[in-house]
Amino acid sequence: MGNKKACRKAIFFDRDGTLNVDKDYLYKIENFEWLADAPQAIRWANERGFLVIVITNQSGVARGYFSEDDVHRLHEWMNEDLARFDAHIDAFYYCPHLPNGSVPTYAKECDCRKPKPGLIDRACADFNIDCGASLMIGDKPRDVECAEAAGVRGVLYRCGSLLELLKEETGGWE
Repeated sequence: MGNKKACRKAIFFDRDGTLNVDKDYLYKIENFEWLADAPQAIRWANERGFLVIVITNQSGVARGYFSEDDVHRLHEWMNEDLARFDAHIDAFYYCPHLPNGSVPTYAKECDCRKPKPGLIDRACADFNIDCGASLMIGDKPRDVECAEAAGVRGVLYRCGSLLELLKEETGGWE
């Protein structure tokens, strides 16, 4: 008998344009706006035992527009706000890098900037996630590329009901 935890399944979501209205370099809570049924989609995934993990590029840090503390504050607030929907995000992974950024600490190539799979790879290792039983939903082709590079099925979200898309894409996984 080993004590290895069973592999878990996850829904990875891009943040801006998938869970919330995409506003350039969003970091202020007062500018945050959930997309129509994003909180319900998150709750639906929670209720079915999926880990809910946000995977997001935040190049505004490398550009000097806001700090990593600002990113953390917004993510904490998102989870606080989700509580009113009986929903939660299990983890947030973000990339603050940009090769030509103006903040030297963050101006570099990395393995975590989508479409590279570093953030998903890290989440899978941290949570013992089964890539084959997981998927990523994002609004840009780079989100799908990132997912596929990590061995996770990628789904492109264009518009409409995120909840219905999630139900459709997870079909027999419940």
